[in-house]
Amino acid sequence: MAIQLGPNQYGKAESRVVRVYRDTARHQIRDLNVSSALRGRFEDAHITGDQKDVLPTDTQKNTAFAFAKEKEIGAIENYGLTLADHFIARCPGADGARVEIEEYAWDRIPVDGIGHDHSFVRSGAGVRTTHINVDGVGPDRRAHVVSGIKDLVLLKTTGSEFHGYFKDKYTTLQPTNDRIMATSLVAKWRYDNAEVPDWDKSYDSIRSILLRQFAAVHSYALQQTLYSMGRAVLEQHREVAEIKFSAPNKHHFLVDLSPFALENPNEVFIAADRPYGLIEASVVRDDASDAGSAWHAVPGFC
Repeated sequence: MAIQLGPNQYGKAESRVVRVYRDTARHQIRDLNVSSALRGRFEDAHITGDQKDVLPTDTQKNTAFAFAKEKEIGAIENYGLTLADHFIARCPGADGARVEIEEYAWDRIPVDGIGHDHSFVRSGAGVRTTHINVDGVGPDRRAHVVSGIKDLVLLKTTGSEFHGYFKDKYTTLQPTNDRIMATSLVAKWRYDNAEVPDWDKSYDSIRSILLRQFAAVHSYALQQTLYSMGRAVLEQHREVAEIKFSAPNKHHFLVDLSPFALENPNEVFIAADRPYGLIEASVVRDDASDAGSAWHAVPGFC
């Protein structure tokens, strides 16, 4: 019986990088959560304990902080690609690198109707994400970018139905032509290549499309809503090869107020946090480029 080392990677998870720009009296803030991992020729480190080809995880953390000062962070996609290329070039045993970044948005606190110069309140409108996977260097280099948004909590108070589903002897759910539909959306989209001219503009536009489709499309099921959101993104953004969704159905159940001699025409609900339906879907362009390692270590999707 032969025993050998299987796939492996190592890195530094969740370095909380906060960069304050103080060039003027009106400060800017970038709040990032940066995780990195290297994969490659690390057999000696695992089998014999020889660390000669290992770039320490502490060094990876330090680099993330140093680059926040030495380099212009810009779009998180560019920051992640810069880190990934640097780690592959510096680490003797690395053939590939993964950099995952979350960005937390802050809004200026309004004072007398004007956003304060250096006081902020955390935004609750979703967390921007990116997953960078780079393999190799030079002409053989392949870079993949999967960007997205998570914790985007959406709700519509009408314009949603659910009926006509298959029933068996255990089915108790009642069909409805008017319900609350809510979710905490995770959406991730893979770019066809890593040469997008303006990552921020692309992200802002895709986020706006997702919000508009959720609001405007009359829904017969969360599945249908997700497909319409994904299709609209692919129709309007040729740089996107595919988009994936993970959407818990945040159920709102009508409360029976009849014991109190009160009518309840879809006005009072109980928000149930569990159990919940979990809907996952991918919408893919038929001429999309090969995904390669783009989705490597991106959890939670079908």
